Amino acid sequence: MKILTLAKKESQDILNNKIYILVIFVQLFLVLGAFGLAIISSIATDPALLDTYGITSHLNVGISENLNGSELSQDLKAQNFNIIYYNNTDKALKLLGSGLVAVVGISPEGEITVQTDNSNVFYPVVSQKINNAVNEFELTKKLEAAGLNQSEIHTIQNPVTLTEIKVNGNKTAPIALDSSYFVEIMYGFIVPFVLLLPFFMASNIVTDSVVGERERKTFEVLLMTPLSSSTVMIGKILPILFFSILQSMAWILLLDLLKVPIYNPIILFFILSFVGLGFIGVGIIISMLVDSTKEANSAITLALVFATFILFVPLFIKAPFFEGILNFIPTVLIVKLASTPIINSQLVLSSIPTILLSAGIFSLAVRYFRHERAIRL
Repeated sequence: MKILTLAKKESQDILNNKIYILVIFVQLFLVLGAFGLAIISSIATDPALLDTYGITSHLNVGISENLNGSELSQDLKAQNFNIIYYNNTDKALKLLGSGLVAVVGISPEGEITVQTDNSNVFYPVVSQKINNAVNEFELTKKLEAAGLNQSEIHTIQNPVTLTEIKVNGNKTAPIALDSSYFVEIMYGFIVPFVLLLPFFMASNIVTDSVVGERERKTFEVLLMTPLSSSTVMIGKILPILFFSILQSMAWILLLDLLKVPIYNPIILFFILSFVGLGFIGVGIIISMLVDSTKEANSAITLALVFATFILFVPLFIKAPFFEGILNFIPTVLIVKLASTPIINSQLVLSSIPTILLSAGIFSLAVRYFRHERAIRL
């Protein structure tokens, strides 16, 4: 009952904190913004998606009138570009970057020249499509010069015709965008970032809670109550941990609505709870070491920057030599658990170091809190 009373008081303090409510809306903005950025970047780097959404047809490519009717112009039309022919090269180049994404011409020596607007967001795809068309055109000219007819040229340029047959289509999960890049960036970075974000904030909240008690001169009063140190700790951290898990649940539901399914939520919440205890433990230790909110905010910011480096850099490391170590990183575990419904025993065992480390940090925080209480009393 005493724990619930203290937890209720802490919950009211959190909910009455306008900054905390604002932070929740900021997190919502970050989730939606990250999702939108993943969608846009995936479309912008995938030629097939550009064609699917009809974006390529709105990209204007200027072609010299001398190439009108050539294989190159036909290939560029086949790439779904909007072709604009020009007679004056200088005028066409002036439109590069405003009305045109690329200008394709032919030099006096008969060589194809391509100038592309590299500031355009679709530059990688535009460059790839145009280069493919130019390479195919130049290959055709070389084969023609070698005396091959159109049928032989077509056979050389298209040696194999692949037919893709999809199986188990009814077992595939609905995903917002059928793109390998989208899946990689969402599950490989954004999902762990979104799920851990509330727990990053939890360490900040518990630091402000303890240091705020000091500045309001109520911390000593709390320590003098007939409550054990464990009761005080649990009463303070319980609502913070609960609200953090609640936010992670909300982001999982939001991602699911956005057609980014998160698998194994129960195991994820179990691991996230211990990770949250670790972050809260760090916040408690820092709050015991500093004397003001300003110092606490600076210290917790440095700690979170270091934690971000430790947790997220391994997601971008592709070294087999470090694979055994990386499998124990919480973010790597989150990626593997969230992206597949298949669970193996090795994956579960890999979570033990995270659980032990988080529990150790929290135990150290409790011990330090008891020591601080003994000194102050």
